[in-house]
Amino acid sequence: MKGTQYQARQPDAQGFIHYTDEEHRIWSELVSRQLACIQGKACDEFVAGLEALNLPQDRIPQLSEVDAVLEAATGWRTAQVPALISFERFFELLANKQFPVATFIRSREEFDYLQEPDIFHEIFGHCPLLTNPAFAHFTHTYGKLGLAASPKERVYLARLYWFTVEFGLVNTPQGQRIYGGGILSSPGETLYALSGEPEHQPMSVLDAMRTPYRIDIMQPIYYVLDQVDDLFAMAEMDLMALVQEAMALGLFEPKFPPKPQAS
Repeated sequence: MKGTQYQARQPDAQGFIHYTDEEHRIWSELVSRQLACIQGKACDEFVAGLEALNLPQDRIPQLSEVDAVLEAATGWRTAQVPALISFERFFELLANKQFPVATFIRSREEFDYLQEPDIFHEIFGHCPLLTNPAFAHFTHTYGKLGLAASPKERVYLARLYWFTVEFGLVNTPQGQRIYGGGILSSPGETLYALSGEPEHQPMSVLDAMRTPYRIDIMQPIYYVLDQVDDLFAMAEMDLMALVQEAMALGLFEPKFPPKPQAS
């Protein structure tokens, strides 16, 4: 794992996490900007989850507020974690229906983009859909499989997660909509993902597992579900057999240039 400049905030003896006024302002500005950006672009299931969470716009929410909604809806809750955690810990949490949330918020210098997942990305981008049974079931199954998988198998599982939970699109009667949290927490990618620039392909688990990606660029390809409920059916597939097939077939050629090497 690479290093990070950020330190997660620790709760006090009562479980309350204290943030500065500036951190609350950054949250407020991020939420206001993204709420405007996702209008007509986020899928209905995400919008319904956002309404259920009823996130405060003037301050960073406490995790207990989010937990109360998630537990009632799907039995999930959040888990306060450091800025970066291991693959092992990540899968372990998901396998126990706990979604990791690093309790820091980006600096103003990285307001538009940062590589580490902060509390805005996790709470605003991902937690709304954890109120949806199909999404919650898929994420739980993914965690259990990842926990039991070998390191090499986990890399193939990670690509499936990337092209669903992080950067997934879905067809609707009104056109393509977004359900991936990596898109829905990024104004630039929200606009780009539904433009004519990237490639859109029907979701194929095997193809997604074989598709390379970079975390530091706009995605050149997105995989599109027919409906969010397809995630439930996907979780019921023999995903590890598909991992083995993907490993045997190998990766597709990348649709992006190599990452520049630091001099």
